[in-house]
Amino acid sequence: MTASSTRRTTAAPTRLAAVGAIAVAGALILTGCGDQTNSNDGSKKETGNSAPLFSKLPKKIQDAGVIKVGTNAEYAPMESTDGGKIVGVDPDLGEALSKQLGVKFQWTSGSFDGLITAVNSGRYDIAISSITDNKQRQEGLDDKGKKLGQGVDFVDYFVAGTAIYVKKGNPEGVKGIEDLCGKTAAVQRGTTYEQALQDQSKKCKSSGKKAIDIESFDNDTEAQTRVKSGGAVAGINDYPVAIDLARKADGGNAYEVINKQYDAGSFGIVLSKKNTELRDVLKEAVDAIIKDGSYQKVLAKWGAQSGAIDKSAINGGK
Repeated sequence: MTASSTRRTTAAPTRLAAVGAIAVAGALILTGCGDQTNSNDGSKKETGNSAPLFSKLPKKIQDAGVIKVGTNAEYAPMESTDGGKIVGVDPDLGEALSKQLGVKFQWTSGSFDGLITAVNSGRYDIAISSITDNKQRQEGLDDKGKKLGQGVDFVDYFVAGTAIYVKKGNPEGVKGIEDLCGKTAAVQRGTTYEQALQDQSKKCKSSGKKAIDIESFDNDTEAQTRVKSGGAVAGINDYPVAIDLARKADGGNAYEVINKQYDAGSFGIVLSKKNTELRDVLKEAVDAIIKDGSYQKVLAKWGAQSGAIDKSAINGGK
């Protein structure tokens, strides 16, 4: 969910996390999408539609009555599962957007590092999963500028930074990412915050210190468990996700968050570059829910107000 996709990068969290080799920052890992683990079926077609932006949707979407959304529902409060249903900031924003568009958002959860590939293959119309908007993902590049595959477009809707979380009590006295030199850190593979650790590790070595021992996992739950057990000194995640984790895990007794954000960037709705018609109307829809206040109500519900934006943008990431 640069990251720096953000949620969740690989070519570039921070689910500001990608989908590739970096963790675009997380990483533009162009692999298969993986088994779909959860689906919210919103397949009922709207008829006699009077929604404000329905007429601007592509005819294919109008006829289907749904927008197929890929996500990785492992990043509370942004997206997670509750009783088999995908819930969180992003699904609730999707519900608000659907009222503007007049079609349902049909959510399916799968592997994070396959989301961009799945959008470009047509499996999903869009992906919403705390995915950081950055130039690498837009252009389909890895962290060295090598072309990995098709780039994607983003409709930006949220801002978040990378955060460090540690075991409750902070036994190693970590005050910042520079304190992780020579220590073990856990992270989800294919995210922008994986890239943040890789970048910091290089700085450690260039300054004569030991590199960071980076342990990358297929999902963030494994990274969290590694920190909780003491196997890793710290975990790296998107700031709102880390705050939610520290607040809820073991009644707030498992983790704490270092009070600093790194590399704040935009989360975006991901679309194929061929799907400009849907991209443009989604931007209008995001601006509409910001204007009518429903956007702010969703963020307040989940304690994510710090990520609010005033206006959407297309490919606003750097």
